[in-house]
Amino acid sequence: MRWWFLLLLGALLPGVAAQAAETRDPYSYFFEQTLGDLTEDLEIAREQGKKAILIMFEMDECPFCHRMKNTVLNRPDVQDFYKANFYSLPIDIEGDIEIADFQGNHTTMKAFAAKNRVRATPVFAFFDLEGRPIKRARYTGATRDAEEFLLLGQYVASGAYQKTSFTRYKRQFRRN
Repeated sequence: MRWWFLLLLGALLPGVAAQAAETRDPYSYFFEQTLGDLTEDLEIAREQGKKAILIMFEMDECPFCHRMKNTVLNRPDVQDFYKANFYSLPIDIEGDIEIADFQGNHTTMKAFAAKNRVRATPVFAFFDLEGRPIKRARYTGATRDAEEFLLLGQYVASGAYQKTSFTRYKRQFRRN
């Protein structure tokens, strides 16, 4: 019996090690570095040919925010797709750090979140390259998995949000 267990363990360990090696820090690979001036971030996003700005409204104590960062936003495939299409930034909904909003008005992270009616976390809100919220492209809570989060990105990047809701868009890709 022991040899069978050792054989199984030996077969599983390389897969577990490879899976652990396939994650990267979201703050280094998913989110952009910012100085807190969203007008400057918009300019950079335009220069880089991004399709939109993605803001993850989060807070330290949020278990769903941590789940997203530890199971979805740390994946290279997610990071690469979002990096290619969006300029992604984190905003702490309880943060007193001063920022400039998309119109250049000085505010705090907390006040910016309140202005955008963020009451729960995480909220993934997409803004067009003029700094206007994309109404149908807002997702509250953790996605089911990385595939759903990638689908959300594809929904915005493709412009499908202009024609349909995310729920209807997802139905096209639902597995039978």
